[in-house]
Amino acid sequence: MPGTPERIERLRSEGLAALAAARNESELLDAKGRYFGKKGAISEILKGIGALSAEERKAVGAEANRARAELESVFDERLAAIREQERISREGVERLDVTLPGRREAPGHRHPISQTMADIISVFRRLGFSVQGGPDVEKDYYNFEALNFPPEHPARDMQDTFYIESEAGDLVLRTHTSPIQIRTMEKTRPPVRIIAPGAVYRSDSDITHSPMFHQVEGLAVDTGITMGDLKGLLTEFCRMTFGPGKPLRFRPSYFPFTEPSAEVDIQCVICLGRGCRVCKDSGWLEILGAGMVDPSVFGFVGYDPEEYSGFAFGMGVERIAMLRHGISDIRLFFENDIRFLSQF
Repeated sequence: MPGTPERIERLRSEGLAALAAARNESELLDAKGRYFGKKGAISEILKGIGALSAEERKAVGAEANRARAELESVFDERLAAIREQERISREGVERLDVTLPGRREAPGHRHPISQTMADIISVFRRLGFSVQGGPDVEKDYYNFEALNFPPEHPARDMQDTFYIESEAGDLVLRTHTSPIQIRTMEKTRPPVRIIAPGAVYRSDSDITHSPMFHQVEGLAVDTGITMGDLKGLLTEFCRMTFGPGKPLRFRPSYFPFTEPSAEVDIQCVICLGRGCRVCKDSGWLEILGAGMVDPSVFGFVGYDPEEYSGFAFGMGVERIAMLRHGISDIRLFFENDIRFLSQF
C-alpha cells in the first residue's frame, strides 16, 4: 500500500543515500525535492493519510514525520558541509597575491536574462506588438480580482506571494505581468496588441523555478480574433526564437482569466525528448501558457464581449534562456558566478 511503514522506511533509506551521494548544492536540493520537499514522496504520503483508518493514520503519520525529520537534519548537515567545502575551494583559487602585477578589468556585457528578454521583445515588435510596463508592487485588484481571481479563489494558492497591508488596500508583489494588461485595457479601446515584460515574484524555488523571475506576457484584442490566430502567432514565435523543426504541442489547461486555455510545450533541448530530470522524464518542457480572454475579464475594463474577442499568453524568460542555451538549473542565472556568466 502507498502509505505503509515499510514504504516509508524504504523512502527514508533511499533519501539518506541520495543526500550522501549529492556532490553539490544543486544535487542536494534535487534529492530533497524528490523525497521530503513540498511535493516529495514522503510529503505526498502525509497529505493522503486522511483516507486511512484512525489506527493506520497514527502509525503512518508518526513514521512519516520521523523519517522526514531525520532527512531534514541530514540535509542541513550536508548543506553546511558542501557550502563550507565550496568556500574553502573558492578561497584557495581566488586568494589575492599582492606581489603580482595588476590585471586590467575585462569589459562587461549583458546578462543572459537581459539578452533573452531583449530578443523576445524584438521578435514581438516585428510581429506588430507594442511594449507596456507597470509597477512591481501592485494592487490586489489588478493582480487578482480584475483577472477573475475573486477573494478565496483556490487558484490564488498557485501564486502565493508577498502581501503588504496599506490604507489604500492590500498590496502585493505582482505574481505575473498580467496587471499591465488590465491597466492598458482600462485606458485603451480596441484594437490592442501589447506585450508586458518585467520581473515577477512567487513563493517557489527549485532547479526550474525561482522566487523572483521574469515574464513576457502578451495581449491582443480586436473583432474576430480566434484560437487559430493565437496558435499561429505562438508557432511563429517559437520558429523565430528556437529555429525551424522544433516539435511543439498545445495541451488543454486552466487559467482563471482565459477560456479555453492551453499550455505550450517544446521538446526538451537537454535530452532531445529522451527524458531527464529537467523535463521530469517527459521529453517536453512547458514554455508558456495561453488562451482566449475570458469574457468576465472584459467586464472589468468595459469591453463588450459580444463585439470583441482576444487572446493572452505569458512566458518565463529564464525558461526560454535555459532552452536556448541548454542550461539545466535556473539558479545559475542568479549566483553571479563570473565563470558562468562570461560564457554568454
